Amino acid sequence: MRCQFCSCVDSKVIDSRPTDDGNSIRRRRECINCGRRFTTYEKVELSPLFVVKRDGRREAFDAQKIKAGILHACDKLPVSMQQIDDIVSRVEQRAYASMDGEITSEKLGDMVMNELKSLNDVAYVRFAAVYRKFTDVATFMEELQKIVNEKM
Repeated sequence: MRCQFCSCVDSKVIDSRPTDDGNSIRRRRECINCGRRFTTYEKVELSPLFVVKRDGRREAFDAQKIKAGILHACDKLPVSMQQIDDIVSRVEQRAYASMDGEITSEKLGDMVMNELKSLNDVAYVRFAAVYRKFTDVATFMEELQKIVNEKM
C-alpha cells in the first residue's frame, strides 16, 4: 500500500479490525520510510452490478452517485456524514443482494427514498422532487400531504 505522505510502497500493518457494518476490514498502517501512520480499508471485490436507466441504457453501479444525490438532498440539514454513509452502505448491500447482476434505477431510487423518509422529511421531499421529476406544484403538494397524513 502506497504511503499517502511520501509515496513509499512499503508499510506494515499495525492493527486490523472489521468495520462496524462488517463489510470491510480497517487496517492501520505505518510507513517504513517516513514512519507516519495511515488507515486503509479492504473490501471484497463484488461481481459487477449494472443499473438499468429509465431509457434502457445500462451503466455500472456507482455508490458515489447515490451518495452525491443524498448529500444534495441533505444539504444544510442536521444529517451527519455517518448517517449518509450508513444509508449508502445499506442501499449498496440491498442492490448487490438482488443477485440479478442488474437493478433498475427506479428500484434504487425507491430504496434511497425509503431510507431518507425515516431519516429526515425535508431530505426525503428534496430527493423525491428530483427522482420523481415533479413538474408542478400539485404533484409536490400530493407528496407533502402523504407525509403529513403518515405523521398523524
